[in-house]
Amino acid sequence: MLLNIVTTVNSYLSDYILVILLIAVGLWFSIKTRFVQVRCFGEGMRKVFGNLTLFGDRHESGMSSFQALATAIAAQVGTGNIVGASGAILTGGPGAIFWMWIIAFFGMATIYAEAVLAQQTRKKDAQGNIQGGPVYYITTAFTGGFGKFLAGFFAIAIILALGFFGCMVQSNSIGSTFQTAFGIPSWIVGVILVIICAIIFLGGVQRLAAVTEKLVPVMAVIFLVGGLIVLVMRITYIPATFAMIFKYAFAPNAIIGGGIGYALKTAISQGAKRGLFSNEAGMGSTPHAHAQANVAMPHDQGVVAMIGVFIDTFVVLTLNALVIISTMYTADGPLSAGYTDAVAATIDNTNLAQNAFGSVFGSTAGAMFVAICLFFFAFSTILGWNLFGKINMVYLFGRKSVVIYTVIALVFVFLGTVTSSDLVWGLSDMFNQLMVIPNAIALFALTSMVVKAVKQGDEAKK
Repeated sequence: MLLNIVTTVNSYLSDYILVILLIAVGLWFSIKTRFVQVRCFGEGMRKVFGNLTLFGDRHESGMSSFQALATAIAAQVGTGNIVGASGAILTGGPGAIFWMWIIAFFGMATIYAEAVLAQQTRKKDAQGNIQGGPVYYITTAFTGGFGKFLAGFFAIAIILALGFFGCMVQSNSIGSTFQTAFGIPSWIVGVILVIICAIIFLGGVQRLAAVTEKLVPVMAVIFLVGGLIVLVMRITYIPATFAMIFKYAFAPNAIIGGGIGYALKTAISQGAKRGLFSNEAGMGSTPHAHAQANVAMPHDQGVVAMIGVFIDTFVVLTLNALVIISTMYTADGPLSAGYTDAVAATIDNTNLAQNAFGSVFGSTAGAMFVAICLFFFAFSTILGWNLFGKINMVYLFGRKSVVIYTVIALVFVFLGTVTSSDLVWGLSDMFNQLMVIPNAIALFALTSMVVKAVKQGDEAKK
């Protein structure tokens, strides 16, 4: 009964309310910032890769700009980049990737606004720790009881969605894929994962920053190298792969069936929904990381934050999509005729990537490669999400609650490796989506602060 209610709520939220709301936010800030994602893209790339280091300086509080970006990317690049992209392609066809690109383009303006506001409204507590994120700009946008209600609603939603249920979902991916690929019992994986996470969680922001700035570049390189090997081996199919993405973006009924109206709605909604929840623009999660950055002015971290969306969607997610389409949907692929009943019995969104990489690497090596990548992606997401939940726990209950929060989070991490519950997965999605609403409302309300930051950035370049 409860699962059915949660599933129905999630369906309405994801298919209608949130897709429309988040697209509206992206369009709004693209216009208001005069397409900052285009004008300042080069600036963002220079700030990220011009200062790239795996051994950033230790700060008394907060992080370096790159460490903050690495922590944000750690949270953004999760199982959704592999499983989410697979689900979008299976349900909406290869054309769903085109709509993911469109959503990510506008999402870059949204995440610029989030990072700027997180910088402008962050605070330091009595111990000198930086506290920042949507709860702080929500209460800036709306003073009094309404602001406290919205901020409290957001804080509770993100603690449940990411800090507890979300980490359980990520650890489940690690446990199941390692057991399948390497034969390691999932409970052993769970114990090891809990020990590693406990060491990092209890080390605070500084230890987390030191780990993510090393982990994110390494995991990106491993996945990029593996993906590029597949694409080189399938080089003759690359033109057809891109052709399918553009062709089926506007005529998806030829590959997923149904009437043109229904098929087009499915392709767009799948691309939008999966894209939004992959790069997390507008969801209110990554501003917690960007608030920690020590930068000269908010605009500086805003343009860096845009690169996080670019890397998540246009690099990692797109590479995975190209591997899947070039191996599974081209003329010699098992899905060349679409996702029909015959292949639906053996291929789903959880093993599509394994089948895709396995077509070149061999089934065993393909499963191992995807398992290793999923470990990096899911583990890094657990680290980022734990920090985001912790910041909101401190906002609600003070620093004394951190130890209790950490213990509960570790329990959820372990349970995720040994159990699977559709209700937990559904609740994670529901709270994940509900936290978008107060965040988006505050973003609209604080438009003038974002516009002012853009102007400061433009003036600084003169």
